[in-house]
Amino acid sequence: MSAPWADWNHVLKLDPDKDLVEGETFEDVCATGTDAIEIGGTLGMTEEKMREVIEACAAHDVPIYQEPSNPSVVVDSDALDGYLVPTVFNAGDIFWVTGAHKEWVRIDGGLDWDRTTTEAYIVMNPEASVAEYTEADCDLSADDVAAYAEVAEKMFGQEIVYVEYSGTLGDPETVRAASDALEEATLFYGGGIHDYETARQMGEHADVVVVGDLVHDEGVDAVAETVAGANDA
Repeated sequence: MSAPWADWNHVLKLDPDKDLVEGETFEDVCATGTDAIEIGGTLGMTEEKMREVIEACAAHDVPIYQEPSNPSVVVDSDALDGYLVPTVFNAGDIFWVTGAHKEWVRIDGGLDWDRTTTEAYIVMNPEASVAEYTEADCDLSADDVAAYAEVAEKMFGQEIVYVEYSGTLGDPETVRAASDALEEATLFYGGGIHDYETARQMGEHADVVVVGDLVHDEGVDAVAETVAGANDA
């Protein structure tokens, strides 16, 4: 049976440390047409904030995944379809490659391995919080990114490779290079998707377009436009 993300075009990432646009609800968010909702963020995360957003989305018919930024915020909830745990392949601090994961497996009750998948992140925006947090080496050519993608799939067996430009629109040729390097893994792309055209442009190369800040900054109508763009790619 294929992984659920093999059939996705669009993922909406909700940051529990950020508010929705005034007047909008999590019901509105879940009705944007996105294939799945990923709940996570880099800074200001707590288990309580995570749980509030998970429970708010649980009443609506859309798959929900938690992307925990550290072991202390993992939420044990039947409402979740699974956990997507980042491992940053170009991190300068080894803690974000395997160190944090060593602590994850020690959480009370252990990880639910049947619902846990790692995402092989390649972080590309040096000014992003995730790059600073992980001390990522973002000075990478398209060939470097393709090589990381191939290593992730072929050497480490990663099902998801995630090219992350976080907050800025990335280079389409770099995303294309990563796509060309993969055979079966699903390529996620995140960063700077703000309208139909940017979603369509990146969706031509990535299997899944991830939209995050847009829902907090501009709201659900803008997100729905990116869903249309990703689906038309």
